[in-house]
Amino acid sequence: LSPGAKMGCFTFIKVMMILFNLAIFLSGGTLLGVGIWVKVDGQSFLNIFGPLSSSILQVVNVAYLLIVIGAILLVIGFLGCYGAQKESKCLLMMFFSVVLIIFIAEVAAAVVALVFTGLAETLLTGLVTPLLKEEYGKNGTFTEIWNITMTKVHCCGLNNYTDFNNSVFYEKHNSYPSQCCDMQKPCNSTLAAEMAVQGCFGQILEEIRTNAGVAGGVAAGIAALEIAAMAVSMYLYCRLDEK
Repeated sequence: LSPGAKMGCFTFIKVMMILFNLAIFLSGGTLLGVGIWVKVDGQSFLNIFGPLSSSILQVVNVAYLLIVIGAILLVIGFLGCYGAQKESKCLLMMFFSVVLIIFIAEVAAAVVALVFTGLAETLLTGLVTPLLKEEYGKNGTFTEIWNITMTKVHCCGLNNYTDFNNSVFYEKHNSYPSQCCDMQKPCNSTLAAEMAVQGCFGQILEEIRTNAGVAGGVAAGIAALEIAAMAVSMYLYCRLDEK
């Protein structure tokens, strides 16, 4: 290619890089804002959007999840957009490094989820079960999300009713959530053991397996975008040496 054609190609890719990362930056800001909204006024959020679907998002604290994802997208979008606009090799390399770390983490998480399901369950249990014991019945938003989940999915806790042993809810009501006893009250350990309502993790895992094709397609699309973003950032980084 002639020098003019090369410069035109460089300019086009630079503009696309800026626009793409600007979209990521704005998306991150939106998610961060929604996460803060859910944290501050979760009940209003639930009233507007209604019952949440049975997905993994209902097993964790949605507000913190949105805030973390939003903050990460803000950082990525800023590094990519500003780095391309200013033609900064330092920022472009930081953008490449952050996306690469996220890509590696996603691949590792996928391997754990697909190959080591038992380990994934152990890790999730270690994170979620303490939250159930400490926040269910205390945090209004967290409690509402779990109530919707357990009612709609017909499940109890992450693994089963024992997740609520020595919990704030049990100490306050001397009972398990009614969902653990198929909505019968009072829900004591004897009745909960007889009902043997399954935990939400198993139900959600089954749903994920049922929709594995869609989930895999989405994951592949995200991975392709990340690889493309790294390739473009590295192209711009290398072309800056020739300018």
